[in-house]
Amino acid sequence: MNRAEGLACNCGTQLGEPLPNLMTNPRSQQPSGAHDARVQDIDPELQRIVARVAPGARIQRAVRLGIDDGASADQATAKSAGYGVPIRIDVEVGPERRSFVLHGTSANDFGHDRRADRAAELLLAADTYGSIPRHVRALEVGAFRRDGTSVSLTDTEEFYLLTQYVQGHAYAEDLRRIAQTRVARLEDVERVHAMADYLTTLHSPTNGRVATYQRSLRDLLGSGEGIFGIVDAYPAETEGASARRLEQIESRCLQWRWRLKQREARLRRIHGDFHPFNVLFDERGDVQVLDTSRGSVGDPADDVTCMAANFVFFAVEDADAWRGAFASLWRKFWDHYLAKSGDDELLSVAAPFLAWRLLVLACPVWYPNLSSVARARLLSLAEVALDSDRFDPEMADAVFS
Repeated sequence: MNRAEGLACNCGTQLGEPLPNLMTNPRSQQPSGAHDARVQDIDPELQRIVARVAPGARIQRAVRLGIDDGASADQATAKSAGYGVPIRIDVEVGPERRSFVLHGTSANDFGHDRRADRAAELLLAADTYGSIPRHVRALEVGAFRRDGTSVSLTDTEEFYLLTQYVQGHAYAEDLRRIAQTRVARLEDVERVHAMADYLTTLHSPTNGRVATYQRSLRDLLGSGEGIFGIVDAYPAETEGASARRLEQIESRCLQWRWRLKQREARLRRIHGDFHPFNVLFDERGDVQVLDTSRGSVGDPADDVTCMAANFVFFAVEDADAWRGAFASLWRKFWDHYLAKSGDDELLSVAAPFLAWRLLVLACPVWYPNLSSVARARLLSLAEVALDSDRFDPEMADAVFS
């Protein structure tokens, strides 16, 4: 149950069900279908929330508002879904009568399935309601603790996250050494195998809902960190990456979304940003990872292509480095993962994920020192992958021919 809904009474309920101990409001001026809480049934936490914006206020009534109380159930225009169930709160502050509305958010498949999504919606409302003429004012934004009590976030600005520190060196350091020496040592092969083994273990089955997998595809395409956001970051007429070329790549990626939408059986636990700056090797040679992303669920191709693309990237300015070291590591990474995971379908879905990662690596905002020739090489691999029904790792050789 959404905690905001439960505040109208002092007991639990399931989302979408009538709140216990509430009676339908008999007053004719109230919308039909609203549920009215007796004062003695009101959760004390609701009183504390109100007191923060109206000290001394006494709640007289809490009414759960319907999604579309003005329509009959059989009307064609009747609305049956919404993003939350607001509660009207009528109070007395001395001789003055005032009313507030407590807004919560409900988990659903319209981009609100994660707690972070629902927090973002309410924070955005708090930040923007005051910018629109004649809009209702936002008085407080807050959150509920695990014990059901509330905490105000009204006076906060940016958020932070405190994590533990892990010893180790970023795998990017290894790739830079290999690029300089054009030699892959035995330990480099072992680390490629270790990363593939880690991913094989990580990619365990999770809730295979169609909506969850489709959400991951929407994020791949349409999020600010996804393909659309990265393409928008390219300066106009970037050499090697013209607007027309980027438009065509974007269009091909969108076509791939329709090919993948019903493959929810592929949904797995993933890292979501498995690149060489997020992968550490400790003194024992064990893999440690940083900064999981994308909700940590999606297609395994996301992680595999994210790391694999970097074997091409770190060699893209030097064909000899590719032929001398990186081509072998690239193949060993693909081969080891495919053999250990048994995921025969991965190469048939990899293209848009690989294209996304190559778009990031070719983007001047992220890598401004990359030459236009190197940028064009990366995008050419994305194009070849997107034009093929099944990706073949051997396609990468053409980038350096």
